[in-house]
Formats: sequence, structure tokens, C-alpha cells
Amino acid sequence: MIPDYKKRKPNNSRPSSGTASYRYRFLALNFVFAVVAVVLMVRAIQLQVVESGFLQREGASRYQRTVTVNAYRGAILDRNGEVLAMSAPVRSVWVNPQKLQMTIEQASKLASYLGFDRRVLEKKIRKNAGQTFLYLKRQVPIETARSIEKLGIAGLELEKAYKRYYPEVDSAAHVVGFTNLDGKGIDGCEMQYDAWLKGQPGKKEVIRSAKGGVIENVQFLKTPVSGHDLELSIDSRLQYVVYESLMKAVRYHHAKSASAVVLSVPSGEILAMSNYPSYNPNFRSGSVDARYRNRAATDEFEPGSTAKPFAIAAALEQGLITTNSVISTSPGTLRIGKKTIRDHRNYGNLDVAGILRHSSNVGASKLALMMPYRDLYDAYVKVGFGQPSGSFFPGEATGNLDFLQRPHKIEQAALSYGYGLSTTVLQLARAYLPIANHGRLPQLTLRPGGSESLQINQVMSATVADQVRGMLEGVIDRKRGGTGSRAAVPGYRVAGKTGTVHKNSRGQYMEDKYIALFAGMIPASRPRLVMVVMVDRPSAGEYYGGSVAAPIFSYVMRRAVRILNIPPDALNGQQREPILQARSDEPNKVEL
Repeated sequence: MIPDYKKRKPNNSRPSSGTASYRYRFLALNFVFAVVAVVLMVRAIQLQVVESGFLQREGASRYQRTVTVNAYRGAILDRNGEVLAMSAPVRSVWVNPQKLQMTIEQASKLASYLGFDRRVLEKKIRKNAGQTFLYLKRQVPIETARSIEKLGIAGLELEKAYKRYYPEVDSAAHVVGFTNLDGKGIDGCEMQYDAWLKGQPGKKEVIRSAKGGVIENVQFLKTPVSGHDLELSIDSRLQYVVYESLMKAVRYHHAKSASAVVLSVPSGEILAMSNYPSYNPNFRSGSVDARYRNRAATDEFEPGSTAKPFAIAAALEQGLITTNSVISTSPGTLRIGKKTIRDHRNYGNLDVAGILRHSSNVGASKLALMMPYRDLYDAYVKVGFGQPSGSFFPGEATGNLDFLQRPHKIEQAALSYGYGLSTTVLQLARAYLPIANHGRLPQLTLRPGGSESLQINQVMSATVADQVRGMLEGVIDRKRGGTGSRAAVPGYRVAGKTGTVHKNSRGQYMEDKYIALFAGMIPASRPRLVMVVMVDRPSAGEYYGGSVAAPIFSYVMRRAVRILNIPPDALNGQQREPILQARSDEPNKVEL
């Protein structure tokens, strides 16, 4: 059946109220969406354009940090390029206590790697819970740091750092010195040349994770600049020989301490400067005691008879005596006021060389009293007593040589045999340089090259210096009764002077406590080396400079002439080799 379309009437009725309501809701929803879209668009523009710089800075402040990059500290080398101090890479372990997250197992392993007890470690962290930075341990070896890193502890960081190592250990400790944990030199050459060695640290930006770990290096803001290497005049071979000899002498003679200095005659370079006891700069205790003090440069004492050559030089310079002059020392004493000056025995008539050979206090005093006090005083000042040596070593003492406006005769006489003034081993060694160097006094230095670019003063005539040096050779002559015969070196002419001094404590001389001294040079025909030895309070029986200090000179110089290739100047000379062996009844003592 076909539908009849023609009969169907059109529907002209209006829409219902439900349909109209739907349309209104649809339009309202579209309007809301449009408004939200506009708001979001405006906000996006604000964030991406207007506030982008601020937001980037805020984000960087949460995850981007500027950290310091430590600079490599320069090495310290001896004159032959041997390493005396160097820096090796290590790590410093630190935490942010506010972000630190670790299990008991991790804490136990961390404490074990750091050498702590776990409870101690936890207590340290709890105590600093309010901090954002806490060092747990600094200068941790690389291998240990790698093991710590594998623990994966949130809030723990490993900072790149350097640790100072000293290959020569205790033999060169007093010269080289040491640094603190921050790499700052606080003693010795480490302190003296800190600005040259330390370099300049750098800075870089890094991005850290939420746990605090560095996940990306952004850029270097400042590149670190490594420090300069420092070459010293010290010869590490000779330095060790000196240290070894002092150690053996102190043990054998039951002494409190010993110090020695070896100088290069032409240049004033310090080739060795050592003390015993010493310390190991690689493993220092927290306290600073006498072992850390470079006694060769800081400790003052009265030079005793080692000062006699300067009184004789003064008398020769002024023409008051000649090398052939004879002085009566009978009866072995000299009375000045209420004081009596004594010799070891009555030596009778002595020529000037004999006064030195027998170390006559009476003879030296008579020579000193021949001249005005001012002339004697000036002679001592010219060779450096009471003056800085020029080494600029930290803590170096200048000694004491006060000018007396109205000196008593006993004070003038005492000056001639080394009482009434004070000096150091380093200063005394420098005073002997003019005698070895034709009257010329160079400035001391710890840098190689010596005084070539520094001023060298002519402090006594070459003739007088050579005459005094010839007299000092007689001190080593055993056949003529020289007090320094045990300083002899086979094949070489040696010149020197012994000294034995009563210790002074609070203005009083102690009768049973001594300082043993020897100052000498080799080879005497044309000296290359000057050495001064001081042994403080030998207490095993012997205490004279000739029996305690002189053998140390001989022991060191026998090796020094080989190390430095110094040719002999007395091949026909026969000298006794000092004993250097352990006693059978005292295996821990060594005889020198």
C-alpha cells in the first residue's frame, strides 16, 4: 500500500520548553569553556613571557647550585727535583642532615668506611639535625669514597679535594712544614710560600637531584688555577744523612735533642736543616708540641767557644796581633774583679792558633780586652749575630747581642768565648761563612741559585778570613792536641771549632747540663760546605763538643763529599773513621 502524502498536514507547532532549555545550557557551557580558554591563554602568556625569568630563577634556586672547585696545590721539590710535598686527589664526605635518608644497614657500613662507631655517627648527625651542611670526614681515600658512593645514601655527597703527602716523612718535616685540612700552609715552607703554592679555586654551576646528588655540570663560572711548584735549595739525600746522624747521636748520648745546618759556602744556600726528635707530617696528632718546632732556626743558645774565631779575627783586623803573636795563659786562670775565667788546664804560652786549638778562655779574653768594646761588638754584628739571617723562615729567631753602654771588663771578656750573647744553629752557621768565603757574607736562602742576585757583604778582609781558617785547621789536628780531632774526614782538610756550653735556665747556669757544639767547613783549602751541629743536654757521660758534636760532622761530611762530588784535597792524610755500630748490650742504641 502506497502512503498518501498529499493527505498528511504540515506540523506548524512551536518547540517544547525542554528543547529550549537544552539549547541554553549548551550555549552557557560553550561560553564557560571559552572564558576558561581565554584565562588559561592569558596565564600561559604571563608565565611564559612576563614571569619566565622569575620562574627560571626560582627553579634554579631549588635544583641548581654554585659549588667551589678546589685548585691543585703546587708541589715542593728539592734542588734535584725530588718530591718533598705533593697533593693527591681525595674526597670529603658531607651530608645535608635535613635530607639524609639511610637505613641502619647503610649507617653501619658508612660508619665502618669512615672509621666511626655507628652510634657516634648517628649522634653527630642528630646533634646537627638543623643544619644543611655537615662534614662527616675529610680527605677520604678515593677507594673508600667509591665504596661509600655505592651505598646510594640520599642526602650524602662526596666533594673533590686534595690531601698533602710528604714522601721524606720526618727527615725534612721541619723545613717543609705542613698544611691544614683546608690546604693552607701553617708551618715551614708550606706557610712561607703559601701564596705561591696554593693556586686559585674555581666555581661551577651544577644541577642537583631531589636527593641532593649532582646530576649535571652546567658550566664553569671560574676555572681553577693550579698553584706553582716550589723548588728548594735542600738536597734530600744530604737532608736524610743529617737527620739520621742526629737521631743516632741523641739516642747514644741520651740527649734531649740535636740540630744541624749545612750551608753552601759560595751561595748561602741551605742544603740541609734538620732536628731530632722530629715528627711525621703525614700523621700528625692534634696537639702541637716541641717536636713541631724547627729548633735549628728558632731555639737560641750561647755559642760558647765557637765564637772565639770572631774575637781573634777582630784583633787581627785591627792590627793588635799577628799570627805569630804569643799570649801567656798562665796559670790557667784570669781574675777580673770578683770573677775568675778558667781554662781546662794551664796551657802556658800560646800563639794565636794555639788559643783556638786548645780553646783557651784565658787567651781569648786577653785578646778581647786589648780592643775597645765597640770594636769587638761590631765584629760580631758584621758576621750576623743579633741580625736576621735572610732566610725569612717562619719563626726564625735573630738571637741576642745587646750593645752595652758601660760594659764591665768581665762582660767584654765573656763575649770572646761566647757568653753574654745568644744565637741559633742557623745563625751560627751563617757567621762561619765569611771565614770559609774569603771574608764575604752572603744572605741565606732556601731557594736554589743562592745569593747570585742578592747582596754579598765583605765583612772581614780576605787575608784575615784565610788566616783564621788556617788556624781552625789546627783544631782538627789530633797530634797537636786539637779539641776537634774527631771531626776529621779522610782525604780532606777540615777546619772547625768545638764548643761546650753550660745551659742557662732563668739566668742561672746549670753545672750538670751542657750544650755540645761543633762548627766546621770542608775542604779547608777551598771550602764548599759549612756545617754547625748542636746537641742539647747529652747525659750518657760525654758532653764536650769535641766528643759529642764533632763526630756528627765527620759522619755527615764523609757522605756529603761523595753525594756532592767534592774532590779531596789531602789524599795523604790519615784520619780515624768514627764508630757507627750498635752496642751489643744495648741494641736500641747506636754508637757515633
